[in-house]
Parts: sequence; structure tokens; C-alpha cells
Amino acid sequence: MIGGAGPRLLAGLALGAVLAGLGVVAVVPETWSVALAGQSVPETTGTTEPTEPTPPTPPQSIRVVAPPPTTAPLVLPSPVPVAAPVAEAITAVPAAPTGTTPPPRTTAALPTTDIPVATGPAARVVALTNEARARAGCDPLTSDARITAAARDHSADMAAHGYFAHDSLDGRDFADRLRAAGYPDPGAENIAMGQRSADEVVAAWLDSPGHRRNIEDCSLRTIGVGYEPSGDYWTQDFGR
Repeated sequence: MIGGAGPRLLAGLALGAVLAGLGVVAVVPETWSVALAGQSVPETTGTTEPTEPTPPTPPQSIRVVAPPPTTAPLVLPSPVPVAAPVAEAITAVPAAPTGTTPPPRTTAALPTTDIPVATGPAARVVALTNEARARAGCDPLTSDARITAAARDHSADMAAHGYFAHDSLDGRDFADRLRAAGYPDPGAENIAMGQRSADEVVAAWLDSPGHRRNIEDCSLRTIGVGYEPSGDYWTQDFGR
């Protein structure tokens, strides 16, 4: 009879092994645990009448307990805001002179076809200067013979004596030279050396903030330009 329990014990063992691999809790009866250790014969005394074997206890039901979920919910990190690039511009606004009213700005532009080309470097400087002033909204300058004479003399003096400065070697500045030439209200002066053409020298002046400021000063009214080919000296004088 015990031999008849063998297949059930082996089946129970096999079932327990399979379920153990799945994380299953199996409850095995106590009589099964004895059979797993080996076969046993009950002890007899006196008579050898066979005793009825104790029927095996039916196996208890097996309850499969699913393990609790161990995977934590996936939490995505919050997106980090990226700062937009910031562009910064610095603009200097010059203060208006005290007691003066700035002249009205016009929007008329000087056509490039009106720029004289064949009348000499000095005349082309005047035309290019007026074109730049028109783009800035200023009125065109008028050529003045007195200012032109002072400008020519200064360019010739720098070439003759090998210097490059606003002040003459005798100490006079441009205002002194314009007044000496008979012009009563000097305004400003630009000078240059080494540029071979009017276009080149005006472009150089416009690339310089200080010289460009003189060219685009709407309060100026007159102009005179002197060019000395020996050494390429340029003088540009303005009057009010």
C-alpha cells in the first residue's frame, strides 16, 4: 500500500519543484514528508494480523500567491527650461546742446548719378559728403571759396613740412585758419593722408565715428576741401 503512495509523492514533489520555480508556496501533508525520507514499516507485536493501512490524507489545496509588484512606477524627470538667448544693444544718445534748436531733418536722398566724377578729387569729396548727409537726413553743404582756400593751404603746408595734424606748425588751429581766410563762423575739420582717391578718403572718414559725426552734423552749412597730391594730404573744413 505504501508503494501505491509513491507516484503521488513523486508527483507532489515534482509539482512542488515546478511551483517553487514560479515563486509558489506549496503546503505538503506531514505523511508525505516521511515518505520523502524513505519507506517505513510499522512495528508489530505478537499476532501478525495485517493492519489496515491508514489512508493517506488527501493533499491540501495549493494556493498560489502572486508576489506584490516590485517595479516602481516610472517617473520621468521634469523638463528643465532653457533660457532663450538674450541679445543686448547699447545705444548712446547725445544730449542736445543747451540753448540751441536742432535743425529739421529731411529725408531727401541725393541720387548717385548726380555725383560729379570728372571735376577733380575735391569736388567729388564734396559730392560724396553730401550724399552721406542726405542718407542721414541733413541738408547738402554749399562750397565756400574762403573755406576751400584755407583747406588747400593746410594740405599744402602739411605736405611741404612733412607733418600731419590739425594744428599748423605756427600753432593755429582750423578755426584760426578759416577766420584768417575771412570766414567768420568755423564749424569742424577732417583731415587724412595716404588715400589715393576721393571715394577712398570719404569711406575712411565714414568708418571713423568722430569724422562721420562731423560729416553728418546737420548744423553745418558750408564746406571746403583741399587736396595735395604730393603725399595725398586731404583737408575737409566745415562752416556754420
